[in-house]
Amino acid sequence: MVFTPTLRRAAAQATSSAFAPKIAIPRRVAGFDLTSAIKAGTLAGSFGVFAGTAALFMLGEVPRVRRDILQQFPFLDTYFDRTIAPEDNPF
Repeated sequence: MVFTPTLRRAAAQATSSAFAPKIAIPRRVAGFDLTSAIKAGTLAGSFGVFAGTAALFMLGEVPRVRRDILQQFPFLDTYFDRTIAPEDNPF
């Protein structure tokens, strides 16, 4: 859909001075321009990574979380291994 400028606007654009300030309209989506969206996204992403990591390590003592999630990483499998040696098992 193409809009044609009104006669008044076309006349104003044709007679603008070379010394007039150049006006640039910033692109915004929901009130965020590109730089503020990058800053907000970085902050939200880092908070999400921290919250997810903290939740996993807080729930690390739950056997289901330990077996199904944390022991799947190669460098964490021996750290979260809670097997009891046969000589220490009273049953």
